Amino acid sequence: MPIAYAVDPFRPIRRTTREVRIGDVGVGGDNPVRVQSMTTTDTQDTRATVEQVERLVAAGCEIVRITAPSIRDAENLANIRAELEARGVTVPLVADIHFTPNAAMIAALHVDKVRINPGNFADKKKFAVLEYTDAEYAAELERVAERFRPLVRRCRESGRSLRIGTNHGSLSDRIMNRFGDTPAGMVASALEFLDVCEDEHFFDVVFSMKSSNAQVAIQAYRLLAARLAERAPGRPGYPFHIGVTEAGDAVDGRVKSAIGIGSLLEDGIGDTIRVSLTEDPVNEVPVAFSLVRRCAARWAQPAGRVGDPGATFCDDPIAHRRRPTRSTGAAGYEIGGDNPVRVEVDAGPVPVDANAAALALADSLAKLRDVACEGVLVDVYDPDAGERLAQFAAALAARGVDLPLAVRCEAGFAFTAERVAQRLVVLVGALVPDDRMVAVAKDAAAAGVAVEWELRGRLVELSLLVDRALAASAAAGLTDFLVSADAALPVHAARVVAARLRAAGAADTPIVLRHRRDPDSDDEAALIGAAVDLGAPLCDGIGDAVVLAGGDDPARRVELAYRILQGARLRTSWTEFISCPSCGRTLFDLETTTARIKARTQHLKGVKIAIMGCIVNGPGEMADADFGYVGAGPGVVNLYVGHELVARSVPAATADDRLVDLIREHGRWLDPA
Repeated sequence: MPIAYAVDPFRPIRRTTREVRIGDVGVGGDNPVRVQSMTTTDTQDTRATVEQVERLVAAGCEIVRITAPSIRDAENLANIRAELEARGVTVPLVADIHFTPNAAMIAALHVDKVRINPGNFADKKKFAVLEYTDAEYAAELERVAERFRPLVRRCRESGRSLRIGTNHGSLSDRIMNRFGDTPAGMVASALEFLDVCEDEHFFDVVFSMKSSNAQVAIQAYRLLAARLAERAPGRPGYPFHIGVTEAGDAVDGRVKSAIGIGSLLEDGIGDTIRVSLTEDPVNEVPVAFSLVRRCAARWAQPAGRVGDPGATFCDDPIAHRRRPTRSTGAAGYEIGGDNPVRVEVDAGPVPVDANAAALALADSLAKLRDVACEGVLVDVYDPDAGERLAQFAAALAARGVDLPLAVRCEAGFAFTAERVAQRLVVLVGALVPDDRMVAVAKDAAAAGVAVEWELRGRLVELSLLVDRALAASAAAGLTDFLVSADAALPVHAARVVAARLRAAGAADTPIVLRHRRDPDSDDEAALIGAAVDLGAPLCDGIGDAVVLAGGDDPARRVELAYRILQGARLRTSWTEFISCPSCGRTLFDLETTTARIKARTQHLKGVKIAIMGCIVNGPGEMADADFGYVGAGPGVVNLYVGHELVARSVPAATADDRLVDLIREHGRWLDPA
């Protein structure tokens, strides 16, 4: 029986939660999804912190978090609040606490919410391997509860709220030894602290389950939603603060954040969000609002019935596994099976000037350096376009673009494409007759051409369209076929198709994921839309090829597709950087340091490098990184290989070179081309 983490995994319906007040701002309940960010200034620098809060509020930020790593920092929150009030800035403030319960007690007097990390609130992480008896484990829980209980009481008495913010990389040794660094461990860690809150009759609690791995974050939030529903059946749940931590910067940071946050919002999960970028925190706000607007539009749609597809869309929604499918298509560029998720480019209608179009496409794709396009799609809706199609295929070949050609067409025009296409993309809708589908399938089978049935309709119609495509393939003896969906809700459409294929005994059918850019969207909104529409199904294990349509430059679309695959942990094409978004604890300039290290190491395909500003976001938070660069004090850096500290207090002036030396010593270095 699959876990019940969403109201309906086949429809975008918001999870029902209770309202928690953070100052004058309500989170959860009927409130919109709130956008928040975090300051990057020294908390003891009142003026700098206040000015950054002002800038965040001016950008639309609705909740601001400030780190309080020490008692002195916690005490200065009073001065920050007073200065904000003097300037007429009224925004809820949240204190971010790690390791220092005494600082949390002071902060609760001056802010609207306190965020604690259950992994280090009452524990110091030592990466110790211990075996606990049940009695010893229970004793540890009681020790932690007594350490936490005074803060719960203070928050209850002073009208403050709490965020229990679990991080994948900083689970306590106790949790690690019993659960490992798994979503189950993250959830168990949070629920230990919720037990104390509920025992004290304190319910103004918000949860987060953050990870630098978008897949892990999605799985942990889903599992927590299910476990909370089991604890209180039929009652509104606690609100969730969602995000992907250490997402990085630039396109990769936005893509990884959009995949993790957007996937959850598609499930109706999320009440407040923070996009964590290694940039000026003001840059996080518009990205977050882009995600909020997207989910609001989806949640506002009428919650019509989809119908039961007859199966689940994946085996386990809290453990990623790519759908096992058969391999199909052109030799060398097969889709499905053990092949990587393929990347194709949608070139639009077959061009009138074949030579000019082929030259433009070839010039664009030639700009790609670290990745390669693996297929080209063109549209043919005119029975007289067969000659132009042949000319375009020949012109591409003449310019060295040796890629399989997919041709999208209506069933009645398929005969014009079979001579040059390696795959026919045949439109299937309610008005397309079954006999025409069978006819095109027979012709394709005879010609040795694969067919991709592109299902076009509402969610409620997709299951029937899947059945019709399977029936036409069977009647024609066609075995070389794939399926895609063109629907208003691409994430849910992919799930319906995958589920119906399973129910029909055709679970091994490859699925192509397509994203069509909204012509009215700006570049950032378009990037967010593509990352969610493609990344969410990929994290569910659905998708054997991805195709981006719309936009001027095919090479940019191909590169974005690969970045989405990397963000979803499906294909690695560049170095993966796990870099925290900076805060008042940071011991060096994260933005410039990250840019500097990226410039030297971004060509190391498959290598994960963590760049962390302090010990809090250090060896624990960098989770599965291969190498770590962690601030250890003013002007000095600790270097890690995995979780092992191998070079302590390296001067910052030489730390970059020493990091490169470490990568060489461990056989992971390649000279850049």
